[in-house]
Amino acid sequence: QVQLVESGGGLVQPGGSLRLSCVASGGIFSIDDMGWYRQAPGKQRELVATIPSGGFTNYADSVKGRFTISRDNAKNTVYLQMNSLKPEDTAVYYCNAHLRPSYGIMWRDYWGQGTQVTVSS
Repeated sequence: QVQLVESGGGLVQPGGSLRLSCVASGGIFSIDDMGWYRQAPGKQRELVATIPSGGFTNYADSVKGRFTISRDNAKNTVYLQMNSLKPEDTAVYYCNAHLRPSYGIMWRDYWGQGTQVTVSS
């Protein structure tokens, strides 16, 4: 059973930093794209950043220059370093991975359960 588990969320003051981690585990043949999305109360889920296995990173304009996405392929882990956090960054952050399970040939998206990030004074 494939699982994505996020960690690292919490409460931080404006201007502070957090580092999110997401580990994919359980019967994975290969992982292509990985990324982070977020959903604030009353808003739709939006893209934060993506990082293909062998391509260029992509960031939402709202986080560009402040957030950095990276991955460790050996550990099936993707990270999101968040600096200069703003109150508008407050949201539940979800990890996403496009992968092929070891038991099949079809690729699909998997999602984590989310981790809360709250930026407040």
